[in-house]
Amino acid sequence: MTSFKVLVEYDGTRYSGWQEQKNARTVMGELRKAARDVFGREVEMQGAGRTDAGVHALGQVAHMRVASPVKHSPEVIKRRLNDLLPADIAVLQVERASLEFHARHDARSRVYVYQISRRKQAFTKRYVWWIKEDLDLKRMEQAAAMLIGRHDFICFRAANGSGPDESTIVEVENATIETDEDIIQIRIAASHFLWRMVRRVAGVLVKVGKGELTLDDFGKLIDGRCDAKLDVAAWTAPASGLFMEEVRY
Repeated sequence: MTSFKVLVEYDGTRYSGWQEQKNARTVMGELRKAARDVFGREVEMQGAGRTDAGVHALGQVAHMRVASPVKHSPEVIKRRLNDLLPADIAVLQVERASLEFHARHDARSRVYVYQISRRKQAFTKRYVWWIKEDLDLKRMEQAAAMLIGRHDFICFRAANGSGPDESTIVEVENATIETDEDIIQIRIAASHFLWRMVRRVAGVLVKVGKGELTLDDFGKLIDGRCDAKLDVAAWTAPASGLFMEEVRY
């Protein structure tokens, strides 16, 4: 058995997410097909996180395990995978790993970034959420700071995509609002993320920025005190602006 750690970036626009599905094109499915051709056999594979349909990645990590010795160098494997993969999926790095390495279970934290545009974009429309209204960035920064720490994100969970036993308690290491002229970036680092949690957090932060949600109400939501009048699900931000930026080990 030979094991590899693989770093991947992708544009998720054309895919039904990372995880393999029947009758759907996925990033992992494309990567598996390429790996099967490179290694000449089936490959055990697991990603660090399951990005949703339309979500992108700058630094997705996966492990690959092949039930045989592999003579090719990691650099040759990377080049051959990239030759076979579609243009919107790129392998950035391949390195040998121990057989115990697990891309998901060994991850200490994950970092996601959500991009908002304050103007219409001709070239980057697929990678942003265009907000036409003015946003109060100071209030958004105050709300983002409230995310840091241990909170119950049950109000932000999309139940259909989460396991029934998955804990809704998440330890957020850091959360920031950064601006660069027309682009606002919401960056969140945490132990793990619930399904659609980041997109819902982004949507709620936009509500705060528009002045449609108070900081007190935001505090209640991140403390797990859901309110039927606060329709977090309806405020879910589009997938286009979300990127898995980094996985930390």
